Amino acid sequence: TGTITEGKPTVEKVESFSNNYTTNDILQYIISLNTDSEHPLAAATVAYGKEQNITPFKTENFNAVTGKGVEASINKESIALGNAKMMEYAQANITADMEATIKAFQQQGKTVSYLSIKHTVVGYIVFSDKIKATSMAAIDELQKKGIAVIMLTGDNFNTAQAVANTLHLSDFKANMLPEDKLNEVQVLQQKGKVVAMAGDGINDAPALAKSDVGIAMGTGTDIAIESAMITLVKGDLQGIVKAKHLSDAVMNNIKQNLFFALIYNTLGIPIAAGVLFPFFGILLSPMIAALAMSFSSVSVITNSLRLRTVHL
Repeated sequence: TGTITEGKPTVEKVESFSNNYTTNDILQYIISLNTDSEHPLAAATVAYGKEQNITPFKTENFNAVTGKGVEASINKESIALGNAKMMEYAQANITADMEATIKAFQQQGKTVSYLSIKHTVVGYIVFSDKIKATSMAAIDELQKKGIAVIMLTGDNFNTAQAVANTLHLSDFKANMLPEDKLNEVQVLQQKGKVVAMAGDGINDAPALAKSDVGIAMGTGTDIAIESAMITLVKGDLQGIVKAKHLSDAVMNNIKQNLFFALIYNTLGIPIAAGVLFPFFGILLSPMIAALAMSFSSVSVITNSLRLRTVHL
């Protein structure tokens, strides 16, 4: 959410699993829990609730469980909202029929959150978030450059697979907690890989900080931006392609400048020391030597200024 996708999720469906709660009841509980959450899905839910004129309940003991969901007390009842891991955390059992219902949405690339009341799963909410128009092209271009692209997501396997198939990504990992993403970066580094990590959320921050090059979406959270080395202001994956192109151009420029400096020193210093005098009677005038030194600096600076014309 927000890295490969637009980061503007919308509510597609709210449904009840229980005869004791209507769809509006489920939505009211979900909105109540999301009022205190900073997650993009929470913002989408609250906005949807306002459209439906739903008044949230007052919550107590609100707790955000990283990578899983949120929990709170409403009217002294324990309420939990989140993914399957959150339901496990809340000791709420997801039946086979429930899984079958949810899987159909997940295979379409949708994100689903379960709602449990008093340790019983009673309903769910479905979100959709469009893949950015530029994501597929950016990933394809990176792969053509010989860069291995791996998608790490906290979402479930079915949703991750649907998105990966759309993007023609063969390598992805789902159900990833923040520590899992961090471990994945460390494993790749231990294999001798240079790892660039792109992310936008609080769950990405540890991996962003650990990676060789941390890339944050400018539309993401403050902690992600602070943990990264590069911030893509527009939050567009094409920015990674541009950054790679620019870094290649800079490295080539540095090598050219070193070449110029080496040539000047290799030729200039021996001539200034009089190495040609015994053979040709040539001595280098101090003025010409000073001019040559200045010209070497000018050539390096001029060559560096060519970076301003690099087409990204």
